[in-house]
Amino acid sequence: MKLSGSFSRYCPSHRPRAAAVIAGVATVGLALTACSEPAENGNGGGDPAAEGDQTTLTVYTSEPEDKVDEINAAFEKAHPDISVEVYRAGTGDLNARIESEKSSGGIEADVLWAADSATFDQYVASDDLSQLKDVDTSSLIDEAVSEDGYYVGTRIIPTVIAYNTDVIDEADAPQSWADLVDPEYRDKIVLPNPAVSGAAAFNASVWKNDEQLGEDWINQLGENSPMVAESNGPTSQEIASGSRPVGIVVDYLVRDLAAQGSPIATAYPSEGAPYITEPAGVFADSEQQEAAEKYINFLLSEEGQKLAVEQSYLPVREDVGVPEDTPALDEIELMTPDLDTVTEDKDAAVKVFQDAMN
Repeated sequence: MKLSGSFSRYCPSHRPRAAAVIAGVATVGLALTACSEPAENGNGGGDPAAEGDQTTLTVYTSEPEDKVDEINAAFEKAHPDISVEVYRAGTGDLNARIESEKSSGGIEADVLWAADSATFDQYVASDDLSQLKDVDTSSLIDEAVSEDGYYVGTRIIPTVIAYNTDVIDEADAPQSWADLVDPEYRDKIVLPNPAVSGAAAFNASVWKNDEQLGEDWINQLGENSPMVAESNGPTSQEIASGSRPVGIVVDYLVRDLAAQGSPIATAYPSEGAPYITEPAGVFADSEQQEAAEKYINFLLSEEGQKLAVEQSYLPVREDVGVPEDTPALDEIELMTPDLDTVTEDKDAAVKVFQDAMN
């Protein structure tokens, strides 16, 4: 199966995880040359760690490459005994890769860091994740902590309305989801593909099951002939270029582009913004549970969360501030749907959304 994505550190192809991890080792040597050809073991897999006592983690993520590389550099500095390899792709492609690996013997990564709680609940239900044993959630906001302890949120990422300020004045900008179905926005809207983007799939289910919106709103939005981009990244670029001056996109990308000088601004919709927490969890097949939990603890630490804020994200703890010129989390109206309903209805919602857009 051919999947879009990139395997950074930067390895030409994905290799199976280590067949064994040296028990009890908390600190081991860093090797940035983890892409060397692994030795074969009795199971036909390879050991991705270099010589000696090094531990190598494999992380599957939908995080932008530059952001995850920055996080990993800071993590490896704090934990010089562990090196990190990353396979990054959209959530749909990550899910396809994981299913392919499951059917051929086992998941070949240690950490999943992507998407939304609904996606993670599906992996919990299929026994693909381990319950976290030593992850500190004491400093986190309630929205980030899962009840069953199999995963934990690492950012608050609302989906918002964004607009090109060269084309649309702030006073005339849409301020609600209802505004977007006005015929004046026909052929002016762009949004990400829910079949590719985990956030977009989550949003589709939230909107479909919202009393103010529902399928009628989705169908009316489709009547305005929006452009469906592959993911949130291309969506934000279309808005910034002015070719589609209004869009539905995750808020941190708007902040990134505005900081670079692009004419783009955010409107948090009055009905509320759906949001994801980009959870992290450890695969049950991982033989490096301890190192994987160290990675998650770093994402949640004060250092890791300050870095998230520097990367334009809203954090999951309240002692690290928020990005510049961004409202505090308690000032943003967020949609709080029943997550069980969102999880169960996500596939149906994606189909409704795709049918409407077509």
